[in-house]
Amino acid sequence: MSQAGAPTEEDKAIEQWKVKKLIKNLEAARGNGTSMISLITPPKDQISMVNKKLAEEYGTASNIKSRVNRLSVLDAITSTQQRLKLYNKVPENGLVLYCGTVLTDDGKEKKVTIDFEPFKPINTSLYLCDNRFHTEPLTDLLESDEKFGFIVMDGSGSLFGTLAGNTRNVLHKTTVDLPKKHGRGGQSALRFARLREEKRHNYVRKVGELAVQCFITADKPNVSHLILAGSADFKTELSKSDLLDQRLQAIVIKIVDVAYGGESGFNQAIEFSQDCLSNVKFIREKKVIDAFFEEIAQDSGKYVFGVEESIKAMEMGATRTLVVWENLEYNRYTFKNAAGEENVMVLSKEQENDAKYFLDPATGAKLEYEVESLLEWLTNNYKKFGTTLDIVTNKSQEGSQFVKGFGGIGGLLRYQVNFDMINSYKDFEGQEDDDLDDFI
Repeated sequence: MSQAGAPTEEDKAIEQWKVKKLIKNLEAARGNGTSMISLITPPKDQISMVNKKLAEEYGTASNIKSRVNRLSVLDAITSTQQRLKLYNKVPENGLVLYCGTVLTDDGKEKKVTIDFEPFKPINTSLYLCDNRFHTEPLTDLLESDEKFGFIVMDGSGSLFGTLAGNTRNVLHKTTVDLPKKHGRGGQSALRFARLREEKRHNYVRKVGELAVQCFITADKPNVSHLILAGSADFKTELSKSDLLDQRLQAIVIKIVDVAYGGESGFNQAIEFSQDCLSNVKFIREKKVIDAFFEEIAQDSGKYVFGVEESIKAMEMGATRTLVVWENLEYNRYTFKNAAGEENVMVLSKEQENDAKYFLDPATGAKLEYEVESLLEWLTNNYKKFGTTLDIVTNKSQEGSQFVKGFGGIGGLLRYQVNFDMINSYKDFEGQEDDDLDDFI
């Protein structure tokens, strides 16, 4: 799964989606006995040491009393050893290998062997022979390399949150009741001012203490960077005082003014920190969907949505950027009739329950077919059509709107495409000349 050269953000996002899908499939697999091997080797290990470990495990497994269980475990270890022969050394990012016999939905046994180099270094060493595949180290790969901490302060309270990838998390919220400025003169003015400043100072001190609780774990920051935001000068006061722990002061990368407090202020702080968060998937996702919505708002005609027209535009070479929801539930079928002719169709879950798609319209016979996830096919083939592919979630407001309003698939086009004219032409394609003359 590694990419030649430095991978782009787009490449990383696609590799992450592939790992997510693989994890889902591996977690669903179950074996009959302890015949499923999970083997993960970090980059600095040697293949010879892994083979030595497997030889030792083979010797141990030979003593298993149950004949059926013993043979299945030995078979899994042998298959793992055979697959390892393809590697002279451990790849740059490590090696992940799953091998064993799993039970299919109809109760039959099926041999599975999956091996790949992860898209970034995996520092876990693992060997387990169990009745399931262990994917926990793969889940760790999906964690964003960078987690940003946010402190949002105003005169009403403060919020502590994190942003990692496209996942926003509120850790803690607190409220405060600060006295307003005393407008009257006289001898009490100085006393009120002093009390006010004291309460403000105590508030900033409290925020500093909470920041340590939220962002310091095992004596070091649990976030890569910290952003301070607020609608008053509290944030500046916090950043310049010794009330903010030195370990956190060292990772402050931006101080932003926001018009609100609480979660609205958190959202605005994320928005105003885009230059710092350019590599965070949340912002990248928002940018690409905003660009899609902008084309629609301008009625430029240089956009497309829906499965049929989105795929059609891509195959024409008209699509500049294809945007697809990570859980798009469509499959791509390649049907073959008795004459050996192929026809490709993309079907939704509902359409898959309709028998008419699986019968030869000429003979009524059942069609042979191959099927794969549409999104998986796109990740493997989008570059052939000269487009870029952005896989998005529905966790952001924009992503949710894209999925609910536009079916979770759409694209930005290089030029306008008249799909009505294309469909009309295809409807009449192949008719007799006289009929075509009538149409024209």
